[in-house]
Amino acid sequence: MNWKIVPILLRKEFLLEFRQRYAISGIVLYVFSMVFVVYVSSVKVNPNVWNILFWLIVLFASINAVVKSFVQESGSRQLYYYQIADPVAILFSKILYNTLLLLTLSVLAFGVYALVAGNPVKDMGLFAGVLFLGSSGFSIAFTFISAIAARANNSATLMAILSFPVILPILLTLMRLSSIALRLMQDTSYMKDIYNLLAIDAILLALTYVLFPYVWRD
Repeated sequence: MNWKIVPILLRKEFLLEFRQRYAISGIVLYVFSMVFVVYVSSVKVNPNVWNILFWLIVLFASINAVVKSFVQESGSRQLYYYQIADPVAILFSKILYNTLLLLTLSVLAFGVYALVAGNPVKDMGLFAGVLFLGSSGFSIAFTFISAIAARANNSATLMAILSFPVILPILLTLMRLSSIALRLMQDTSYMKDIYNLLAIDAILLALTYVLFPYVWRD
């Protein structure tokens, strides 16, 4: 694979995003709307509920952000990419871009949510690492599933069905690590959860590396 083309493709992703600002604006509006609903509900948000609601907000914002990775591109544009670039380079550029996008959205959601519902996080270092691992895991999974769903007519339905078994172990591990960062549970062996999350990300990345060229060729 020609790695030199990845920065060029990554720059292309940023340019397309800035040209279609309505997409990112809609995602940001979704994050603010969800946080506002929590605020106006006048419900006391205890740390356990805070943890659950935060990751639900991040999860659905991630779906809305990444689902357009391949769906928004026409067949003629995909054919053009197929002729000038390696499929793996295209995939990794999209994964890298979506990781940066989801990390930005996660930090934004945390900032607004903490301002409205309080900040119960006790270990900010661990929580920041969890945000990064979660953003990369969601990016890898949703990007590849988006590529598969783009080949089907009911892309949104197919993406929802394929995402559930892949995202569930990632989400449960993220919530467990967040609970440790919030001191909701004491666990000195939380590094095992981090290794498990890294292993899941590595397996997903390896699968996308092997399978994506065949999906892209079809």
